[in-house]
Amino acid sequence: MSWTVDGVRISRVVEHVMPFPVDFFAEATPADVAAEPDLALDFVDAHGRYRMSLHSYLLEADGRRIIVDTCCGNGKVRPLIPEFDHRTGPYLADLVVEGFAPDTVDAVVCTHLHLDHTGWNTRLVDGEWVPTFPRARYLLGAADVDAWGRSDDPLHAPAFADSVRPVLDAGLVDPVEGDLPLVGPVRLRATPGHTPGHLSVWIGDRCVITGDVLHHPIQCRHPDWTATGDGDPDLARATRRALLEEAASAEALVLGTHFAGSSAGHVVRDGDAFRFVAED
Repeated sequence: MSWTVDGVRISRVVEHVMPFPVDFFAEATPADVAAEPDLALDFVDAHGRYRMSLHSYLLEADGRRIIVDTCCGNGKVRPLIPEFDHRTGPYLADLVVEGFAPDTVDAVVCTHLHLDHTGWNTRLVDGEWVPTFPRARYLLGAADVDAWGRSDDPLHAPAFADSVRPVLDAGLVDPVEGDLPLVGPVRLRATPGHTPGHLSVWIGDRCVITGDVLHHPIQCRHPDWTATGDGDPDLARATRRALLEEAASAEALVLGTHFAGSSAGHVVRDGDAFRFVAED
């Protein structure tokens, strides 16, 4: 699966796809999910659960290779989420197939520092967590680095310790404050709410990689729904509506960071909300 937007080639490596319960969004009910038949199969499973994908986007722009989000990682100790615990998947081999051998990657963007977006920042070598991409600059929201660096949250503090701290200690991190042009038409945009330093990635005005501003296409229909993990729900709602408005106005390709299926589509206005139209 790949796309080309404004001369930037975008591809995707999927780590795994898993079901999430309806109450992942606090305001949702099973009836709300059942009322969206267009989401069946790709985005909702036969039991009425959200299908969520854990994947990275790979960007090739002006001769540079950029990875956006690094999923869960192998060998990480994550007892609170069994699907993330001590994984042994083929992610690195899949990167090589896509032409992204670890030592050829120029930049790693983490849209935010939750455990499912940072795991492959590091890998275990001789009992130590070391940077997976030794030539890359790691672009992380400065406010997230500050917040999670001081946190004792039982879910995300261990991920900071084994997947963020080692790249900080290696001097590979460039903290990002606000919007930042990256290379060619690729730029980072501050989209706070889910976390304080959350970033989304835009390619010109024709494509957006959402990060966790959106977790699932059903949020286009219900942009006010609160996702588990939204640090500031009110700000997250405002940020989500602004992104949806911009994407709809620009007719931009929307690449959902957790969208299953092809992960790609367009947002169209539908009354006072929106609708996601998936691409095959």
